[in-house]
Amino acid sequence: MTELQKSSRAAIIAAMKAALTLSSRGTLTLPAKLRQSLGLKADDQLIAETVPGGLLLRPAVTLPVEMYTDERLAEFEAAEAELASAMARKKRRAR
Repeated sequence: MTELQKSSRAAIIAAMKAALTLSSRGTLTLPAKLRQSLGLKADDQLIAETVPGGLLLRPAVTLPVEMYTDERLAEFEAAEAELASAMARKKRRAR
């Protein structure tokens, strides 16, 4: 994305305003044009925080986390040891 495109997008986003209604369950619906301009899609997460001027919503950055069993960790360690051994053999042959 060029700098001109970035500044144009920022200007469009800055100019967009929408009236939202809070449901009895506490949910908000963002209008489609607003979601599209921000690149938001279903199941995206937002962070809501209070600021002096009111409420700020911004996209949340989420990263997947992998959890490994002890057996899987042992497999990684064995593979690392095998690689270290192979590298040592290669280094000895190169001498």
